[in-house]
Amino acid sequence: MSLELSILNSGSDNTKATRRPPPARTTQLPPVPPPCDHTTCGVSCYPQSRFPNWTPSQVGRSGIAAAITNYDKTKPCAIYLVDVDKNGKFGTPDNHEMYINDDNDQELWNFLVYEPQPPDVRVRAFFIDDITGNVLKMFGARYNIEPFFWSSSLKWIPSRFQENPLVGKGDHVTITLTFVVPDENKPDEDTGPTNPNEGISTPDVADSVIQGNIINTLEPLVLQSDNSGQNERLVLDVLCVHLIRDVNGSTLIFFNPQKDGITSGQYMEQRIRFAGRSVYWQNIFRKSPEPSFVLLTFLWHCLYAWDESLEALYRYICDLETRVISTSDMQLTHELHSIRAHHLHYAGLLEDFRKAVVFVRDTRNPAMDADADVKHSRRLLEQECYNLLSEIERLEMGRRMQDKRLKNVMNLVFSSVNIQDSKRMQKMTEAAVRDSAGKFLSSSHFLNMTMKQIAYLTMIFLPASFVAMNVKEIDDGTSGKLWQYVATAIPMTIVTIYAVIAFQSEHYNLRGYSVWSRMVWPYLMISNFMKNKEEEQGDSPEPDRNTLPLTNTKL
Repeated sequence: MSLELSILNSGSDNTKATRRPPPARTTQLPPVPPPCDHTTCGVSCYPQSRFPNWTPSQVGRSGIAAAITNYDKTKPCAIYLVDVDKNGKFGTPDNHEMYINDDNDQELWNFLVYEPQPPDVRVRAFFIDDITGNVLKMFGARYNIEPFFWSSSLKWIPSRFQENPLVGKGDHVTITLTFVVPDENKPDEDTGPTNPNEGISTPDVADSVIQGNIINTLEPLVLQSDNSGQNERLVLDVLCVHLIRDVNGSTLIFFNPQKDGITSGQYMEQRIRFAGRSVYWQNIFRKSPEPSFVLLTFLWHCLYAWDESLEALYRYICDLETRVISTSDMQLTHELHSIRAHHLHYAGLLEDFRKAVVFVRDTRNPAMDADADVKHSRRLLEQECYNLLSEIERLEMGRRMQDKRLKNVMNLVFSSVNIQDSKRMQKMTEAAVRDSAGKFLSSSHFLNMTMKQIAYLTMIFLPASFVAMNVKEIDDGTSGKLWQYVATAIPMTIVTIYAVIAFQSEHYNLRGYSVWSRMVWPYLMISNFMKNKEEEQGDSPEPDRNTLPLTNTKL
């Protein structure tokens, strides 16, 4: 220890001149690079420029690298804009529709960076279809979007989180939500959403979404109706929304990672504009500057889609009940099991939906802290979230009711099949009884005689077996003699036979005698035999004299 100190002290004089003091730190947090001003970096810096912890390996595993490089370069990215002003009116700016490809992507960058949001606009919403790699990097770099928003959206991971909250300035809010939407297209038309999980193969929809013994709940649930002749599908869709709440004007970004999905950006842009025309939402936006109400309009769209989907499923379950009662087809059980598997999956999705609404309700907006009407806005937001939560509870109650009806239908199928099996077994049993009746009657007499013979043999050998083990010639440990065994066994056998015949005398024509009278059964049997002999001789007819031969004609 002293040697090390001496070495350090000896080298301290040489290093005092060259060593610089460490820079003063005002905080214990690790250093963070300053944010990019987006004027010279272009689109090549995202996400590493703002989020250095996202290494190229992590970007590749999250799916962002594939979204940046593997996209259809022949199809432009469509971007639709909707502005919400401070009076609660929904409108469209001059460039409300933009189509961006690799040739004109600089126009989008100039619009995002050099054209600021008008001061009378409270929320500007972007709706993106067929997002390209450059567009993804532009929006991420311009608004400093956490890359997890893109990865959770591309991987269909339900998420809800708040990032970078600054009191008096704003924050970032991300919601990724999976929901169910009805699709009236036929199963043979390939218009459904792509599977977000690459490891799960797509089964044939004509096989009721059952491939072998696997029920894939991520695939569309086909509702095959026999009455209308038109099939309907319940398709999974995803809501991906990123809201930047800022005191100088909020920005909302919506995009759907599906290619040609049902809930496209253009469709959602129309739905939001239509919602803004309603008197109900105009009053809310006029009374409160809270941008989270725009986010609630997206959640109400998910609620309407859920309501339509469960209503279509209810009609299909009623149709299945009718088919089960009329046909009792065992093949329907496969379809019923598929519906129940999807029902369990829907229960989890509804729970995620409820948590998303609770998250919006409980996540305060830091930009509203300095607003005078913050309490009034909170009351309005809590009331609207309460309405949404009540509707979600109604949907969950309807889902549980449908699940109980499915159990009832499945029990009805099994009961019908068991009744049919019982009827078939009854018919088979009756046929078998008819075939074996003749054989049984013919062999019953033979069986009775055989049992009597066994009883007779037992009656003879049973008395002798009691004293057989006491004979020396049979068992060396005994002292009995053979002549003693014979002298004992023969009388016992005679007495046993005598007693059995006395008590079973009704089988020997000795009916009508008392028990004590039957003790002299040899005398009774001999007397009965003699009496029967005399009766036979007395009953024999006398010879007819007219028929006797005339041996002496003189007589």
